Parts: sequence; structure tokens; C-alpha cells
Amino acid sequence: MSSRGSGGLEEEEEEEEEEEDEDSVNPTEVKMSQIVMPCHSNHRQELSVGQLLKWIDSSACLSAERHARSPCVTASMDDIHFEHTISVGQVVNIKAKVNRAFNTSMGVGVEVSCEDLFLDRHWRVCHAYATFVTQRTNTGTKVILKPIVPHSEKEQVEYSVAAERRRVRMLHDDIIKNLLSHGSVLQADNSAVGNAVAAEKTKVESVELVLPPHANHQVNTFGGQIMAWMVNVATIAASRLSQAHPYLRTIDMFTFRGPSQVGDRLLLRAIVNNAFKNSMEVGVRAEAYQEEGPNRHINSAFMIFEVLDDHRKLCTLPRIRPERLEGGRRFQEAIARKKIRLDRKYIISCKQGEVLLSVPWDPRNQVYLSYNNVSALKMLAAKNNWQLSSEKDEVRLYTMEHKSMLSFRVESQVDVPAHRAFYLLAELSNRPGWDTHYQKCELIFQVDEDDFLYRVVTPSVSDGAVGSPTSGHEGEGILQDFILLASKRKPCGSGDPYVIALRSVSLPTHPPTEGYNRGEVLCAGFTILETKNNMSLISYYNQASPEVVPYISTDIAGLSSSFYHNFCSCRRYLTRNRLQSASGDQTSQSQAPNTDGPTCDIKPGDLSEALHSTQL
Repeated sequence: MSSRGSGGLEEEEEEEEEEEDEDSVNPTEVKMSQIVMPCHSNHRQELSVGQLLKWIDSSACLSAERHARSPCVTASMDDIHFEHTISVGQVVNIKAKVNRAFNTSMGVGVEVSCEDLFLDRHWRVCHAYATFVTQRTNTGTKVILKPIVPHSEKEQVEYSVAAERRRVRMLHDDIIKNLLSHGSVLQADNSAVGNAVAAEKTKVESVELVLPPHANHQVNTFGGQIMAWMVNVATIAASRLSQAHPYLRTIDMFTFRGPSQVGDRLLLRAIVNNAFKNSMEVGVRAEAYQEEGPNRHINSAFMIFEVLDDHRKLCTLPRIRPERLEGGRRFQEAIARKKIRLDRKYIISCKQGEVLLSVPWDPRNQVYLSYNNVSALKMLAAKNNWQLSSEKDEVRLYTMEHKSMLSFRVESQVDVPAHRAFYLLAELSNRPGWDTHYQKCELIFQVDEDDFLYRVVTPSVSDGAVGSPTSGHEGEGILQDFILLASKRKPCGSGDPYVIALRSVSLPTHPPTEGYNRGEVLCAGFTILETKNNMSLISYYNQASPEVVPYISTDIAGLSSSFYHNFCSCRRYLTRNRLQSASGDQTSQSQAPNTDGPTCDIKPGDLSEALHSTQL
């Protein structure tokens, strides 16, 4: 774990208190509190990461089994970023609860915080997401999980985003392959690393015998114990490169590939795959074997370590010279994973309002931009403090102000099946036909079956939008244009809405041009929920940026009803095209919700050779 000063703790405490106010009793919630004893600590008298992982896995498993009412096993543990260390004598508070249940698997969220008993202070340490699967019954029957019913706003957000998180997890390997296949990663320059440390010197190999104390209540090797052993060998490998005691900063996804039992020998291998300026990646592999028989690959993980000096500053690390053959591949994949971590940090992990509006789009960050796009809309829809501003002919306009951000929602029920409304509204190129705010909408590029890039032209309501690249060219009649990423999602479970999410991105092939004010959209889009009698509840959301506020402010003030007329026009468009067209037959035949999650046979697209010319 890494260490950070306490200067930002007060702000974090306020955030935690705000979250706690929203919490309600969740039947799957499990709480664990442990005081850190010397036997749990490392040489620095700080809680060892291995011990923390054991507690996290135990809490998550208990939560999963409380919901499933049957034995469960760990399938994977998503990336964990450790923000603070925990010292001996402090208390670790762990809270785990099931965020969403799919068919036979479920996502469990785990929050870890630290408590100083003497200073009465609390701060967040990390947030983990684990996937658990149910074990078959004695007769070999699958245990089908009942759905989770979210109660609070926070639980609704986690429930909605769980499907997107699952989708990204399933695409992880494809993203790395895509980065490497498109030449997005610089090749290793072995001629320039003559003074580098040979990767072979960091190799660690250790064998552990699985004894009864290492087993869980199902007589399988405890997943937390396997993770702790893997952290141990990874730390040794990192120490051999740095010749110091490193801090574990991030764990890049544990993936359990198979079970292990008491009596197994676990062969643990670790090696430094790559060293960057201030961090290094260590790859770890765990194999199980008996006295006879082949080795079974049961787990893999990648761990990021840093070294701090006496002043708590990051140390510069020696370069690594990869092994021959497989070493070069691991070296390149480590660079790809670093790229992915940066995308996650600046696209996914940031809260709304902290991300730059027009994030540059390219095939290497497409999956994470799409994730952020859909998740942001789902989070906005899950908010429970919407205020009804006006209503006319069953078209309702809601507003919400949160931290100086104005958002609005327009919704109405339409006599059109949800899958058909989704198909019609997802065709963004048709929107100028019913939306007066869209003068032109042209498809730039179809990334895959779910994501599209558009250029939208709208009438300008001011002479030069604030902060736009062409704002200095004042004059009436200047149009606004937007470069939008449109991401659509079908329901992955009963009660889920169809989603069409929009956000601004930037493209090197479409820079701001003379005669147009480049506008930006932070978060916008539609949710389409199936209701009774084959009707749909259609809601349009927009987290208003400065370019959008003038369009809605007069409606909110009651001085006009342009959005009412636009929504009525949308309703007429949908009703007029209610009957299934020949072109939509193929789409509608596969609209039934998939109860075990979204389809994930998507490959990141390729816009143009120009987008691949920039190397990492």
C-alpha cells in the first residue's frame, strides 16, 4: 500500500459522511472491523496488503452467500488502488454488499476505511469490486440468483453501473490485444538498456503446501490466502529490482481460473515485467499440482509497486532488460496495461465534473469512454432529488442543481414499444427531422454495433460561446457544432431501461472550424423503460454545459415551452414510425433482454491511420 499525507482527510471525511446519509439497510450488507495487530503488519508496522486482501475476500464472500443462500466462490477481483497505509493499532472497517446479481454470478462492492481511535478520524483506504459465482448443488443443478432491489440512490447507481463494469471486464484482454496489434505501444529498445537490470534477477519462485488452515468453509483453498501468497512473491521481485522496500500501489485484477484444494502444492512465480520512471509492474502466476499430474493454472495478477525515499518522495527506478522470448511480450503488455490504467484514472475513476469534456477519442480508449458515457447517464438518472419544474399534456420537465451544476430531465409516456422506440431514437441521423435544436447530424464513424461518432450542428443562441475556440469571431448567425460519442445499450435484465448516451469527444480529423462555435456536452441522452400495455416511458437527460443552458433556461423560467414542443415532435415521430419497418426487423428480433449481462463480442474500432500515428 502507498502512503499519503493527512491533509486531504477532512475533505474525504465530508464525502464519506455525505454518502453515509444516503445509506439504507441492505439485506446483503456485511460489516467487518479489525484492529491491526503486530502479527498483521509488515516491517514498517503497517498492515500488510496480503492480510487486507484476506479480510476483503472474506467480507465479500459472506455478502455473496447471504444473497445467494448457497456456497459461492471468488471468480475475480477488479483493480484495487490503495490510497493510504494502515498502521498497527488502527482499525480497519470493511463494508461489503452485493451491487447486482446476474444469472449465476454477482458483483460485490467492498469499501475499506481506516479509523484512528485516538484522533477520532476516518478515511478511505480503497474500494474493491469482486465477482462471485454460485456453486452447483449436489445434484449438479445451477443456482439461479434472485435479482437485487436497490433501495437508496447510491445503490441504484451501483446497480446500474455494474453491467457496464462487467462489460469492460470481459473486454479487458481484447483491449490489450488491440493496443499491441495496432502498434500503439513502442517496441523495446534493447540496445539502449545496456545498464539495465536483467529481468531474470528479479525472478521469484516459491512453493506453498495448502493445509487445512488455508481452506475456506467449502474445503477449497481460501481465495484471500492465494492472493496473499501472490502479493508476497511479487513484493520480493519488486525488492530485488529496487533494492528497497517497495509499496504496493495498485493490483491489476485477480482472475481465478480454477479451484485448489487442501493437499495441493501451489507454485508461485513472479517477475518484474517492466520498470517505468517511478513505478514497476510485477507479473504473478499461481499454479496448483498434486504429487502426480500436470500443473493447473489457477490465478494470475499484475501488481504495481513504487518506492519512496525518507521524505516520502517517489524514487527513480532502474530500467529493466526483458528476458528473451516471452520477456519481450510481457514488457510490451506492461506498457499497454499502463495505458489502460491511465485511461481508467482520467476517464472512469473521475467523478462527473472532474473529467475534461472533450476527451480525445481514439480506438485505444474507446471502451473506457463508452463506459464513462453510459455510466454517467445512468448515475444522472439514478439521482433522487429531481424537482418538477413544469408539466403540460403529460410532458414533464424536471430540474436538479448539484454543486453548481444544472441538470434537466424531460419525460413522457409514449404508445410505442420500448424496443421500437430505442431503435428509432438510436438513429441519431434522423433527429434533425423532429428536433429543432438539431440542424444537421452526420455520422462520422461507426465504432462498433453499440458506439457511433457524430458531428451535430445546432443554431447558436449567443455570439460566441464562452471558452469555445472560435468565440472571438462574434456575429449573428454563427452556428454551434458538437462532436458526440453516442453509446447505446439494451437492457441486461428485467426492469432495466434501454440507454442512448451522448457526450463530447474531440477528434484530430474534425478540429474546430471557422464559422462554428465548438460546443460541448458533458452528459446527455435517453432512457427508455418498458411499461404496461406495450408502452414506453421515455426520459431525456442533459447535464447542462454553458452552451446548453441558454436553450433550457427560458423553459425553466416559464418564459417559453420549446422543449415541450420538441418532445411532442419526438412523440409524433415515434408514433408515426411505430409499426415495424423491414429495415428494423432484424434489430427487433433480438431485443429481448439478456438476463445474464450485455453482449460482449465488441472489438474496439479503427477510425483512421492518423489516429494510430501517436505512440505511447
